Amino acid sequence: MTERLILCLPTKAALADASRNSAAALADASRNGTAALADASRESVAALADAREEGTAELAAGRDQRPVPAPYWAWLSADRIIASGTGDGWRTRAEAGFHGSQDGPIVIALAPASDAPIRFMIYDDAPPPQAAAAAQLDALNHVLGDRAEAHIVAATPTAAGQGFPVATTRHHAMQLWQHWLLAQNLVAEAIVPAALLLPGPEGGGLVSAQLGGQRIIRSHAHGYASDPMIDQMIADGANIRLIDAAEWEVALVGVTQHIPLNLLHGQWKVKQDWSLDAEMMRWMKRLALALVLISLLVIAVQMLRLKADASRADQAVMAAAQTLGIRAENAADAEAEMDRRMIEKGGGPLAFSVPASALYAALADAPAVALKSLSHRGDGTLSASIAAPRVDDLNPVLLALQARGYRITAQPMAGTDGQQIANITIRAMP
Repeated sequence: MTERLILCLPTKAALADASRNSAAALADASRNGTAALADASRESVAALADAREEGTAELAAGRDQRPVPAPYWAWLSADRIIASGTGDGWRTRAEAGFHGSQDGPIVIALAPASDAPIRFMIYDDAPPPQAAAAAQLDALNHVLGDRAEAHIVAATPTAAGQGFPVATTRHHAMQLWQHWLLAQNLVAEAIVPAALLLPGPEGGGLVSAQLGGQRIIRSHAHGYASDPMIDQMIADGANIRLIDAAEWEVALVGVTQHIPLNLLHGQWKVKQDWSLDAEMMRWMKRLALALVLISLLVIAVQMLRLKADASRADQAVMAAAQTLGIRAENAADAEAEMDRRMIEKGGGPLAFSVPASALYAALADAPAVALKSLSHRGDGTLSASIAAPRVDDLNPVLLALQARGYRITAQPMAGTDGQQIANITIRAMP
């Protein structure tokens, strides 16, 4: 079963301070190294080398500063917390997970309530998509400072008139969090506002939780980082209930099963990776090879069936020929001899009825054409004379007989009564 890692992200202020300290350390190291090199150049070549090493070491120390630790982390498996803590303790299990699983654990990051407060909105008459769009505009109107820097995400309600959360943060904070995750060699599936983990208060009052050194407050309409004065104003004398460990575990399990709101939206949305890994390519090659083999097998089976059917038909012809006293080396010779005998008796495919029926069918479709004479020879040839007022009236009959596969000869001539006559011969077999 794939394990899930929930990480609380450091605050934007902590990451910004760490970035400034790192830049200052790099600048100091650069200045120290430059000064040491200048002093050493006046003394000796050996001192110059020592000074260069000193400056390089200080620069490396500035670059290798450890990133800000996670304020809180929790490992979940089988819908329960198996380990939790603060700092970098999650790394040991993460490395084991990366080695034991091809894809590694699923990572869900929690945005600090101080940088991603939430507000619950309700639009009674608006359809869910329009309600989400209206909530983003309303939240943007309440943003202090540069609105272009605001990153606002609204969940889509499942029905009209239902309350839904709207989170507001800054693009700079999103950038710092993404860089921090990248420094940990992690890719988050979702960044969820931490305030959304708290359950809504029953009745009046507030619900609170302690997460990574920050106290989170949740009311019916808001979720934010605790401020004593604001808390008392919103609570209005009611109690502020601290959730227990069991409720917190339920909240963590719930967010892994259903993401209520994902800050990785818009320009921060994780792009779908359509690349194929080596294992999938191997499976695709195997499936393609199996498809080719199955296709060849089907063709081979069809050929064997056709050969078997042809063999049974030849055996039937040979058996029928033996009952007539015909001796032949193969089925084709036996069939030709049976046709010859049937022609002598006036039957078979060369009989009069076969070509005659085709001729009468063609005449039925040409009412202007009349049959003048008709005769039949023993070789299966049918002779007929047909007449019509125009030559063009005779052509459809000839074309209809040819369409049936008969070989036609025609000699046109003019009749004494002014009609056009065609003396035709029709081979009885196509």
